Amino acid sequence: MKTKKLINAGDNAVDEMLEGILCAHPDHLYAVDGMPRAIVARHGPRQGKVGLVIGGGSGHEPTFLGFVGKGLADAAAVGNVFASPPPDPIIACATAANGGAGVLFMYGNYAGDVMNFDMAAEMLAMDDIEVRTVLTTDDIASAPRSQRDKRRGVAGNVFIFKAAGAACDLGYSLDEVERVARHANTRTYTMGVALSPCSLPQTLKPNFAIGEGEMEIGMGIHGEPGVARGALESADQVADTLLYRILSEMQADAGDRVAVLVNSLGSTPLMELYILMRRVSQRLDAAGLAIHTSLVGNYCTSLEMAGASITLMHLDDELQRLIDHPCDCAMFGAR
Repeated sequence: MKTKKLINAGDNAVDEMLEGILCAHPDHLYAVDGMPRAIVARHGPRQGKVGLVIGGGSGHEPTFLGFVGKGLADAAAVGNVFASPPPDPIIACATAANGGAGVLFMYGNYAGDVMNFDMAAEMLAMDDIEVRTVLTTDDIASAPRSQRDKRRGVAGNVFIFKAAGAACDLGYSLDEVERVARHANTRTYTMGVALSPCSLPQTLKPNFAIGEGEMEIGMGIHGEPGVARGALESADQVADTLLYRILSEMQADAGDRVAVLVNSLGSTPLMELYILMRRVSQRLDAAGLAIHTSLVGNYCTSLEMAGASITLMHLDDELQRLIDHPCDCAMFGAR
């Protein structure tokens, strides 16, 4: 059975989405002339500031487009659904974001993205634009701790990009922005649970199968296999499972501070997310950890997949200052 979507044609969904986003947020965003997949912040790039370019496949909105704006990312390169952008829009984004102080590329650790962003960086080097790259690897289910560099980047992007974007906005050097980005990544941990599949606009067919009464712990945002599949559990049990894995790896001390994200994978409503947030707060309080800031909602989705993820960023004084730095983006309100 085919799924139902409010689209016109599957092959046109991404470009029509981009047209709609620019119609909705003209004060925040514009597309590079002749390059509709290169979206730039109207008030982001400036001379002397390190440029931050993010990007990846569509279908995860508001990641990546929603995080383009002053104080966060300067530009985002947009790929097809669940597919890397090609080098051309990446180059266009970097050129638009370049203020003469270098450009930082940040994106999730996926093979296609690595290949195309690296290719773009090589081409930009020929135009004397210095580019550094920091991959996000916050998905603790996707590889063991000893192989963190093989992990995927998922919803924790929100906090990692936020810290790096603040560093750029505050005038840090390229070396320092890169250091902040790597530091933020190493202190960010995400794990999720999937309850039902999503479907691509072109196929209108579920991209994986899961039983009516089942859930999958650790599934990736493109439907990559998780670490365990079993019977659907209560919200409290799911939160406990995810937090046990996160806290075991984070190894925080009582009195430490965290930033929390309870993220919908697409179709999970706010009611269920706040039920999860209730349990997250209880468990963190029991562990003696203070919640400095929390986000609840759709921040890194997988089309209409049902499920949620929990992210903790283990804050220190520097990260807390950067997370608190104001930003003004299309889908990420000024903070």
